[in-house]
Amino acid sequence: MSYEAPLKEMQFALTELADVNSLTQHPGFEDATPDMVEAILKEAGKLASSVIEPLNKIGDEQGSRLVDGKVVNPDGFLEAYQQFVENGWPGLHQPTEFDGQGLPFLLQSAASEMWNSANMAFALCPMLTAGAIESINAHGSDEIKNTYLPKMVSGEWTGTMNLTEPQAGSDLSAVRTQATKEGDHYLIKGSKIFITWGDHEMTDNIIHLVLARLPDAPEGVKGISLFIVPKYLVNEDGSIGERNDAKAVSLEHKLGIHASPTCVMSFGDEAGAVGYLVGEENKGLACMFTMMNHARLEVGMEGVGLSERAYQHALAYAKDRTQGYSPGSEGRVSIIHHADVRRMLLQMKSLTEAGRGLAYVASAAHDHAFHAADENVRNSQRQRMDLLTPIVKAWCTECAQEVTTLGVQVHGGMGFIEETGAAQFMRDARIITIYEGTTGIQAGDLIGRKVLRDKGAAISELIAELNEFEATLKEQSGDEFAIMSTQFSAALKSLTESTQWVLEKGMETPHTAGAASVNFLMQMGTTLGGWLMAKSALAAQREIDAGSTDEFFKTKILTARFYAEHIMPRSQAYATTVQSGAGAIMDLSIENF
Repeated sequence: MSYEAPLKEMQFALTELADVNSLTQHPGFEDATPDMVEAILKEAGKLASSVIEPLNKIGDEQGSRLVDGKVVNPDGFLEAYQQFVENGWPGLHQPTEFDGQGLPFLLQSAASEMWNSANMAFALCPMLTAGAIESINAHGSDEIKNTYLPKMVSGEWTGTMNLTEPQAGSDLSAVRTQATKEGDHYLIKGSKIFITWGDHEMTDNIIHLVLARLPDAPEGVKGISLFIVPKYLVNEDGSIGERNDAKAVSLEHKLGIHASPTCVMSFGDEAGAVGYLVGEENKGLACMFTMMNHARLEVGMEGVGLSERAYQHALAYAKDRTQGYSPGSEGRVSIIHHADVRRMLLQMKSLTEAGRGLAYVASAAHDHAFHAADENVRNSQRQRMDLLTPIVKAWCTECAQEVTTLGVQVHGGMGFIEETGAAQFMRDARIITIYEGTTGIQAGDLIGRKVLRDKGAAISELIAELNEFEATLKEQSGDEFAIMSTQFSAALKSLTESTQWVLEKGMETPHTAGAASVNFLMQMGTTLGGWLMAKSALAAQREIDAGSTDEFFKTKILTARFYAEHIMPRSQAYATTVQSGAGAIMDLSIENF
């Protein structure tokens, strides 16, 4: 995979959409200069292309295996992870007080995009560690932070998230894993499933964050506590101690991401796994959501990364594969000459660029929310981050399903053959709409917590910003911008109407909001994607007006026009479904399905 093209796209999105340069105004981010940003992206791209990407197919074919109670990873993964750590990548965004580099989360997101493009199965391991660090740093005691965070920030130890049980998937109120207090620690007994990178031999220790219930805990989610359960206990001097009573007992056989071990974890088969409380008893869900919300933004970036990879793969094939004839061309042509193949490629390209822009804007909001000196700015940006998080997670991953499937389609019959590689991207992408809460759960969070609960305050502020942009877009001359303006105005009008309908009708019946939620989220994602594509086109036009002859800027404008013509009209269709209510969905009896 070539990283030259996406590097330029990424730098453009960071500067023109996410305004990365504004982050240098925040305390601690002074070093995030344009030169620093460029250097980080180039080095991340080198690591991705030369070290991580060559293992993608190997990992898919070999997979991780459980041998004599130990997880064996595919060839090369240990060495690649060691190089990842030696180059300091795990600490890019992490706190300086634990020897991290303290750079913006936005830069971490951009680097993460490349690692996911290169090898999503590999990238999952440091991604989960970063989320665990965020949760421990936000809620752990000083003793816990000093014991675990330096090694996790350096990458010497990795972290996991242990929520799901066979009877407790999205419904965490059904968690049965037990925790019993014993002196200065707790003994954990129970099992967890679907634990990504739950065991491996790439590091000396693995720090599990485990949800469990105390004997006298209240029923439901209010009775859940969070515990650190290390694979190996840590001695007072920080050295590795004896093996804890926590182990992987089996690995799942999955559709994709074969190299990433998805473990069934057992805690306390013998004396009980030693665990340490994070935060307060019975308030563990709030601690875990710190990690989960971080992971939701990261999973959205997985969607962008896989989409970029699938697009580049399909593009290379379309330029090389000779098939048929095309009007205006002599002789047989490569398939990129065919209008429908070009349509598919532009669909892949425009959805990827729109998703990247949206994910970067949300990541920048994260940085402003936690690091801006002005409290009003922090509060406003936190509200924006909270609103965008479920959209980034769900819309970018749903788009990845479309993009990676189109990648197979561009290949024709060869796309169905594993040797071409296109099928792996589609298989690997399939999990990301499920990770960290399905699309339906993200949509329920958006419509319930982020729109209805605050009576539309956050989304109204965003729509007001879109209205201001609409006026700016209308002032730009040129046929391409006239098309963008017309389609954006229509989409914005329909989103405004849908939002008003949700606020007025969302609580009309118990099922109204749930029936509308996914289509409302997809409408928001599509409209926001159009906003950012048009914003990119305006920025590109400014460069052209300033004298640039770089074809990159012309391409940005044409790609934005394609999005306006071929993707934006979906917004109005989503609006129709949103406002259809729950009738057809709920009126059919279960027996007649």
